[in-house]
Amino acid sequence: MRASAAANPRHHKTGRRRSSSNTGGRFFYQRLVEFMSSGPMRAYILAREDAISHWRELMGPTKVYRAQYTSPKTIRAQYGLTDTRNTTHGSDSTESAQKEIAFFFPEFSVQHWLEVEEPCFRAGNVTYDKERQIHIALKHN
Repeated sequence: MRASAAANPRHHKTGRRRSSSNTGGRFFYQRLVEFMSSGPMRAYILAREDAISHWRELMGPTKVYRAQYTSPKTIRAQYGLTDTRNTTHGSDSTESAQKEIAFFFPEFSVQHWLEVEEPCFRAGNVTYDKERQIHIALKHN
């Protein structure tokens, strides 16, 4: 999927629980919810071919210790504190990404993005909205 957006998502624990539904029931779940609710966070929809694999490569391994030794230049290796406080999250599949996008960006339409906005981005017809901290597609000529 290719898309681009940003938001200050819901900051309450129930919202974080719903967005982490694929981790529910795992032993670290409560610690993860507490960490995700401990302060501000940003959610993005990344725009590029193979966005999931590229973002996961930039993040590095989930386990911080492993990231520090096998992928020291990754985000988690440089900034992660523990395995549940590893600084970043990335969808592991297109299906997970679609669920997470729907949760954090309920107004986002993949069809509208593909038909209207993506051609503008590819043509370079974009501007940056500093207040909202997002790139906005201009009308495609």
